[in-house]
Amino acid sequence: MDPSVASALHRSQVIDLTTVGRRSGEPRRIEIFLHELDGRLFISGKPSPRTRAWVHNVGADPRVVIHLKRGLTADVPALARVIDRPDERRPLIEAAAARWGRDDVALMMEQSPLIEVTPTDD
Repeated sequence: MDPSVASALHRSQVIDLTTVGRRSGEPRRIEIFLHELDGRLFISGKPSPRTRAWVHNVGADPRVVIHLKRGLTADVPALARVIDRPDERRPLIEAAAARWGRDDVALMMEQSPLIEVTPTDD
């Protein structure tokens, strides 16, 4: 991977994320926030009692594309996985909450989507 792309991935930022629709098989693109903590790349969102379609899509097909669009433009293939375990969720949710100035970590732990993304060489 180009070093400038690798460096850009590890700056928290707004990106587009493409998943594969679990029913349609068609690409689904959304705008969302990419976070980094201790070298781990992850995506979360605001709390909601419903599971987002993009999380269902990742559960069905982990292949995603991270579209960098601020400063550097690049399409980065990656594998994603849903993070459900509370002990693994907590540090990432706390980091997202801190970046967003939120103090409702308990609600975010319960209701916020959370996936980890790992760039691939595809």
